[in-house]
Amino acid sequence: MDAADALRRIAFLLERSQAATYRVKAFRTAADAIGAMDAAEVAERVEHGSLERVRGIGPKSAKVIREAVEGATPGYLEALEEEASAPLVQGGEALLAALRGDCHMHSDWSDGGSPIAEMGRTAIELGHEWAVLTDHSPRLTVANGLSTERLLDQLSVVAGLNERWAPFRLLTGIECDILEDGSLDQHPDVLERLDVVVVSVHSKLRMDAVAMTRRMLAAVRNPHADILGHCTGRLLGGKKRPESEFDAGLVFAACAEAGTAVEINCRPERLDPPRDLLRQAVASGALLSIDTDAHAPGQLDWQLYGCSRAEECGVPVERVVTSWTVEQLLDWTNEKARG
Repeated sequence: MDAADALRRIAFLLERSQAATYRVKAFRTAADAIGAMDAAEVAERVEHGSLERVRGIGPKSAKVIREAVEGATPGYLEALEEEASAPLVQGGEALLAALRGDCHMHSDWSDGGSPIAEMGRTAIELGHEWAVLTDHSPRLTVANGLSTERLLDQLSVVAGLNERWAPFRLLTGIECDILEDGSLDQHPDVLERLDVVVVSVHSKLRMDAVAMTRRMLAAVRNPHADILGHCTGRLLGGKKRPESEFDAGLVFAACAEAGTAVEINCRPERLDPPRDLLRQAVASGALLSIDTDAHAPGQLDWQLYGCSRAEECGVPVERVVTSWTVEQLLDWTNEKARG
């Protein structure tokens, strides 16, 4: 198999299994290094044992390259594929099979680790019919949020990629900060140009419940808001962060009334909303969106985490916007924007 493809596949599988970032980066760097060479140079370096003299290629990646060039499936890749044959979590497979896209992913234009094209190609490889690029908005400077000018530049990049990728469609979007007063962190006329707008709280997460409820109500009722992202803001695992306090009944009812979907965030350190709130969201009649919030290609394969919880909590597939065709999705967001 192609050595660069083998290295990228290893990086994908490592990301999928939540391996350390430095390990993933080592294989992606090696893939870029070998991809820059012609076949003759690669063969010569394999023959003379000089692969590791190339900047970005270490002992492990050199072994993968040698095995691939010699016509074998690299042993390390085989081992990772074997591990990946087991499901990430039990349950949710039927719902996962019904999904057509993902409404929340990031590229290296904000705080993601890979270019837009690589994120899009991975979505295609996973069988998605569409995906939404949702880099951060300006106020989130820690995540390199996009200014209006950068966001508009990004629209042109996405349009160019879609010319080559049909019938797959990369939709334009943003993860827009919900500011303290409930307004959105981008000009309304710019939001109107986007296909999908995810709105999320990233600051002042510990504000009192009454103020947080008021803030979230204003956001989900905004006609440009399509999806309420990771609603509690909690973090699990090593970097724990408690849930924000708000009146979930009022917020989910407002989502149902406004046609704003509640995100089922699939990131293992988020799994947001928690099961009790997810059941409330289902009972409210709100739409739902099962999204990876991927910041790297391998994370785009995390939707099963959300599907398992959705199945457990009785989420009906017809209310999951990520199971819709791209035409259905755009009809919904365009109708919302018209108010």
